[in-house]
Amino acid sequence: MHPGVKDPESTQQGLTRRWRRPQGAAPASCGEAGPRLDPRFDAPLEEGRATENVADPQHAPTLLARLLAARGIHDPDSIRRFCEPKLSDLHDPGLLPGIDVAVARVALAIERREKIAIYGDYDVDGITATAILFHVIRVAAPDLALRCYVPHRLDEGYGLNGEALRQLASEGITLVVSVDCGVTAVGPAAVAREIGLDLVITDHHHPPADGQALPDAVAIVHPGLSGSNYPFRDLCGAGVAYKVAWRLATTLCGSERVSEAFRRVLLDMLPLVALGTIADVVPLIDENRVLVTAGLRAIKESTIPGLRALISESGLAGEKIDSQKVGFVLAPRLNACGRLGHAADAVRLLTDAPADESATIAAELASLNRARQETEASIVAEACELVLQSGQDSPEHRVIVLAHEAWHPGVVGIVCSRLVERFGRPTILLQQQGEFCKGSARSIEGYSILEGLTACAGHLTTFGGHAAAAGLALPTAALEAFRTALVAHANSRIAPESLVAEIRIDCAATLDELDPRAVHEIARLSPFGRGNPRPSILLRDLVVAGEPRILKEKHLKLQLADPRHPRGNHLEVIWWNGAVHAPRLSRGTRVHAVIEPQLSSYSGRVEGIVSDLARA
Repeated sequence: MHPGVKDPESTQQGLTRRWRRPQGAAPASCGEAGPRLDPRFDAPLEEGRATENVADPQHAPTLLARLLAARGIHDPDSIRRFCEPKLSDLHDPGLLPGIDVAVARVALAIERREKIAIYGDYDVDGITATAILFHVIRVAAPDLALRCYVPHRLDEGYGLNGEALRQLASEGITLVVSVDCGVTAVGPAAVAREIGLDLVITDHHHPPADGQALPDAVAIVHPGLSGSNYPFRDLCGAGVAYKVAWRLATTLCGSERVSEAFRRVLLDMLPLVALGTIADVVPLIDENRVLVTAGLRAIKESTIPGLRALISESGLAGEKIDSQKVGFVLAPRLNACGRLGHAADAVRLLTDAPADESATIAAELASLNRARQETEASIVAEACELVLQSGQDSPEHRVIVLAHEAWHPGVVGIVCSRLVERFGRPTILLQQQGEFCKGSARSIEGYSILEGLTACAGHLTTFGGHAAAAGLALPTAALEAFRTALVAHANSRIAPESLVAEIRIDCAATLDELDPRAVHEIARLSPFGRGNPRPSILLRDLVVAGEPRILKEKHLKLQLADPRHPRGNHLEVIWWNGAVHAPRLSRGTRVHAVIEPQLSSYSGRVEGIVSDLARA
């Protein structure tokens, strides 16, 4: 884990490293990953909830066993499912609420040769969910009039909207199937009912609370609906769409054993499920882990020309593609299309774009992503400066609310996440558009930003989302009153200790334990992401061997050794953006280190990525 990010789901036992940023201290490199809190180097290591095995690796099970135990995985069957996930571990899609009614309506539309529209969201999850359902329906009926629709982020906003549904109906479409949106779209569903347009909703976002109305649709497929018996509630939109596609295939085939054509397309869709699942940052546990593992294995052999073009344009054609490369290389390119352009281009790329057009679209997405990065960096710098100037990083100000006329509304959501990482508190960033402000919110663990917005709804024009993220709009004249109200709400619910940056440590280890075989075994814990972060290991009482080396003026390379074994192995580690600490890490300095171990792709030797250091 990176400093400043709390992930309580990552471990059920282990060690904790905490530090505080003194009032008014500026970041070493605002918005960048790596060390942002200079004073923490001398902060004490706090140990809590440590089992005997974690605290004493000399008399402990293997490193892999300790890491599994830290994640609550003990018995042989759970270990097999975690380390060797199989497609047979997936839950029966028939258990999803509403799925059989939904699939029956889609099957009837295919039989009648009706015009069908798949209505998706403009993010990676919505784009991939749209493509999954498109490809499977296309196998069922190659000549069917099948339309994909994604709204424009800035012109239409998130989710189903009545005007778009009226437009689709005017084109002769009789059935709309939503993916990754719709579970709260009561108004648009009423419009569909009024104009005689059948609506099937598939979604995974937070449904209305018990007692509140659901949209009036033919069917709603959602793992978390009230009364649901589905065993896993954390599927993303692409995961739900895949389950619908799977159930559609078995229904059309009249058997759990589908035809060869359906079998091939369902396997071909797994990389798209992996893309959506990783990009939507849902927990990589249970069947999400199964779907992502299978999808990453198959991604390089994808038969989708657009996905192959995206991989090639991203420079990953000869690389092993893991969850990190999806999250930081592939997904941002697809997301950039929806943020700075129109996500319809990304949908086209992953559906029916031929090879030559796919290459063109992929290049355009790469260009948009570069523009997004530049825009993001500029807003991050401005927002960090405004936070410090306005004192919104103080203990009395436990939520950040900022607005600026020049901030691009398609990018502020990403910047919110950067500020949450930097300042450790919920953040709302808005573009001021004359008389109105519109933007995004991101939160920290333990505080529902949706609850906060609901409490301040009297100041807002519109809002929606879930505990961790939301969108909102309000009159510019109400901005100060809204900020005051939300700060009061957050201050009453966020304890001061929740603003303390924290690293969760899976277990302690000795330097001798980190041999190539052990680190190779650790890779069995992948894919890594939310709910299953990269292993974080504490190495106690080491010494800096040799002088630190500064790389590219901001990174730091160190050699660490165990002074009790002077001829033993040295561990080479990299501390991204850690150059600021070089003066305090001269040869012979004794330290405790928190690292993420890995094998060098060049030498095959064990190396480490530093999460934090403390003086021993």
